[in-house]
Amino acid sequence: MNQSRTESASILDSVLECVINISEGRDLAVLDQLSHSAGASLRDRHHDPAHHRSVFTLLNGPEPLELDVRNLIQCAFNLLTLGGHEGVHPRFGVVDVVPFVALDPADHELARLLRDRTAGWIAHTFDVATFLYGTLANGSTRTLPEVRRLAFRGLAPDFGPDESSPVLGAVAVGERPVLVAWNLWLDHTSLARARELARALREPQVRALGLAVGEQVQVSCNLLDVAEYPPSFVYDQVLAGLVGDERIAHAELVGLAPRSLLEVEDPRRWAQLDLSPERTIEAALEKGSASF
Repeated sequence: MNQSRTESASILDSVLECVINISEGRDLAVLDQLSHSAGASLRDRHHDPAHHRSVFTLLNGPEPLELDVRNLIQCAFNLLTLGGHEGVHPRFGVVDVVPFVALDPADHELARLLRDRTAGWIAHTFDVATFLYGTLANGSTRTLPEVRRLAFRGLAPDFGPDESSPVLGAVAVGERPVLVAWNLWLDHTSLARARELARALREPQVRALGLAVGEQVQVSCNLLDVAEYPPSFVYDQVLAGLVGDERIAHAELVGLAPRSLLEVEDPRRWAQLDLSPERTIEAALEKGSASF
């Protein structure tokens, strides 16, 4: 193992990630209150007014992480409702997705424990239905797309009431590997074409949607295996599929990426792909908690 990998491993010892997606992306005063509630675990915040959604990346040891996750969720439930919410990204709750991520493979069981405890706490404290995804107790695996597709339509909540709250909705609480949320913004392209390009990308390790965002369209991706399907793969596939005046306006990294991603991408393309050493999980840990 080379020195950089050894240093990264030591930084990540006993640290877990939680990437909380909340259905608010416009009111900066509210976002600042949410950020403050997340405490020292908060390392990054990404908000998007068109999606009307924000992504809060929390990193810490298990005990402080669990506390800060709960404080952020409680703050969101206190400040927000689904009433009148409109955004281009699919969502079914004020606190939409709460995935716990083991940065060290040895911590997968711990991530699952935090997932189950958090899902039970949400249901018990707020009377909100929660759905688990990731590896389940019976050894099967449930994905987030399955939860979105089947919740309350054949799939019962794992905790809480059998119906979605009209005020707070429901919550998907997961355990998953590290993934990279990454978008491509397109010019002179219709929504139908963006959806067509997204469909052509889809693999088990590439989840892609075509979305209309204001006057532009976007191919929005979750990349589950960046060693095999890095952002450059998506960029080049989309570029090859463009016709006429269609073009890529820019790429967008959402949240943080593992430093290992930079090792598989040509440094000459980092700017094109919206990647940088400063926006890695490891750099956020070295820097400490973020303030907004």
